Amino acid sequence: MQAHQGQYIGGSWTDPASADVVEVLNPATEEVVATVPAGTAEDVDAAVRAARAAFRGWASTPREERLAALTRLRDGIAARQQDIARTVVTELGSPIGFATMVQAGLPLAVSASYVELLSGYSFEEKVGNSVVRSEPVGVVGAITPWNYPLHQIVNKVVPALAAGCTVVLKPAEDTPLTARLFAEIVDAAGFPPGVFNMVTGYGAVAGAALAEHPDVDMVSFTGSTAVGRSVAAAAADGIKRVALELGGKSANVVLPGADLARAVNVNVGNVCNNSGQTCSAWTRLLVHENDYDEAVAIAAKAVEKYVPGDPASPETRLGPVVNAKQRDRVRGYIQAGIDEGARLVAGGPEAPEGAERGFFVRPTIFADVTPDMRIAQEEIFGPVLCILKYRDEDEAVEIANGTRYGLAGGVWAADDATAAAFALRMDTGQVDINGGRFNPVAPFGGYKQSGVGRELGRHGLEEYLQTKSLQY
Repeated sequence: MQAHQGQYIGGSWTDPASADVVEVLNPATEEVVATVPAGTAEDVDAAVRAARAAFRGWASTPREERLAALTRLRDGIAARQQDIARTVVTELGSPIGFATMVQAGLPLAVSASYVELLSGYSFEEKVGNSVVRSEPVGVVGAITPWNYPLHQIVNKVVPALAAGCTVVLKPAEDTPLTARLFAEIVDAAGFPPGVFNMVTGYGAVAGAALAEHPDVDMVSFTGSTAVGRSVAAAAADGIKRVALELGGKSANVVLPGADLARAVNVNVGNVCNNSGQTCSAWTRLLVHENDYDEAVAIAAKAVEKYVPGDPASPETRLGPVVNAKQRDRVRGYIQAGIDEGARLVAGGPEAPEGAERGFFVRPTIFADVTPDMRIAQEEIFGPVLCILKYRDEDEAVEIANGTRYGLAGGVWAADDATAAAFALRMDTGQVDINGGRFNPVAPFGGYKQSGVGRELGRHGLEEYLQTKSLQY
């Protein structure tokens, strides 16, 4: 076990205000693999003061200097891809293949996209007799989740720095080792002291102190809708700008004439990736009544490929969930689905065979799910798929839109035009058409209680900018 010391404040690792620590567990073995400082309000205050002191200088830094530092940051992420993947395997339990391709590879793609965007972005435009300028918001408090630990950090920190803001990061307590690795990369990239700061610790202490701090100008939070609501309430007292990327209960709609086998197989993989711990996962599969029985059979066969196992093994496609609380939550939802009368097609609430240790969950498929069931309405955040039946397109739209969430979705049809026409009727922030691939420069964010604001690409950069008009 490694005992990590220090919070990253003002360009160096500084002694924490408290000797308290957060224990980091390997979710596949339940062993404590490291400790990090449990940050306090005092630590957060020191980090915010450092960020405030650095803000004016960084905001006025020429674009070329910001671009050079961000390029070094991108190159640092590229150089440490293996370290990132191994760290995510250890503290999150993502299988090594997924950790390498997505958990490490996607942040590299996003950081590279902001280097390219910043090089050509115009922070000024002429509007009539006015010059309209885009200026950095100020000090940003970034509170990130554990499910995509580096991706979510990069989504917030890199565009904020590109905009000219300074940042205080509070990473998730379950995955602080990936965040510390990122801080090392930032430190090596040579940013001015105080431009980036990081305080590890618990959300209820360090996260709350950051959201409430009077000298933070903006809070960007990714996590559950319930916690997002409390973050927004804390920030409201200071009239802070708030960006929230919250929960989801996304629908994947298969229209008649679509490639049913491909749609169902892709959906099963989508909901099993990262052990189902993805806010945008298609956790509801909607199939026309004429194709329903075939779809259920395809799903039952497809899920057999996802056998829980050691995430460090290249053969493993499904690792554990992040902690015991999450394991018990997912198993509780599976039991609730059974109790509500859904038909268990695969999986179940019991521990997987041979998984006496570790936070493992059986990948589970439910059929005969009705829209009012808890498993069809609430975010489970595990490898659980609900299959629902619809009569016609109008009912499919009603079911797809019939939750408080609106983060993502998919539509499959015989042709892209038919799928896109249906997608325009869905109340959600992004929709994949016939298996369209994730785009790291397209805006990501949700409708309704899935959040406020957007991440990625130009829209993600502009979250950290405010507008000033000069009249001539």
